[in-house]
Amino acid sequence: MRIEHYSFGRISIDGTLYTSDVIIYPDRVDASWWRKEGHYLQKVDLADIVAAGPELLIVGTGAHGVMAVPDSTIAYLSSHNIALLAEKTDKAVELFNNQPPGKKVIAALHLTC
Repeated sequence: MRIEHYSFGRISIDGTLYTSDVIIYPDRVDASWWRKEGHYLQKVDLADIVAAGPELLIVGTGAHGVMAVPDSTIAYLSSHNIALLAEKTDKAVELFNNQPPGKKVIAALHLTC
């Protein structure tokens, strides 16, 4: 999967435009991602991601970095041997696109705020 373009509230992935928050898995895009508390990433929001077993989760915290990733969420991912990179979404997109082939990476991207 390749992200072709990101701007506030819009992302294009492999030729498809999305206007809601997304999770990019190696084989599909989940365009219905929503968090229990919109701007606070919790363990419960990551169940499907943890089940998929990535080596790395890249989190886009929004255009202005409004979505918080608390220490408890970081610890939860670490306990499942999942590395985390959390950045503003434009930087997260860049990180995702620059991952080496063969590495199991998932991106969870907040497109606004």
